[in-house]
Amino acid sequence: MTSVRVDKWLWAARFFKTRSLAARSCALGRIQCNGQPAKAAREIRSGDMLRVTNDGGDFEIVVLLLSETRGPASVAQTLYRETDTSRELRQKVIAERKVMRQFEVLPAGRPSKRDRRRIIQFRGRA
Repeated sequence: MTSVRVDKWLWAARFFKTRSLAARSCALGRIQCNGQPAKAAREIRSGDMLRVTNDGGDFEIVVLLLSETRGPASVAQTLYRETDTSRELRQKVIAERKVMRQFEVLPAGRPSKRDRRRIIQFRGRA
């Protein structure tokens, strides 16, 4: 196997839970291959540089191995290598989020009926 579709590889490497989520992420422009936006059907090869943006953060990775099948997480981690700058940047963002939680003001308990009505009104549902 010399090349694999981007959406299949991202699913096999466990960046996304489903292949359709990987394809949707490609359609939204959250996946870049060698500096260019990648469509879901784009073929990738080992050695390609991918930039993946998902809920886990921004990843800059180098494709090492190709796979079309989803396996255990230990196998999926051998398919790619994350760059050092990407890893450091993600760790920094995670640390900032933890610090920001300390300053977050949370309500004392559940919202009252009056508060729920205000929330619903604010969201524009009623």
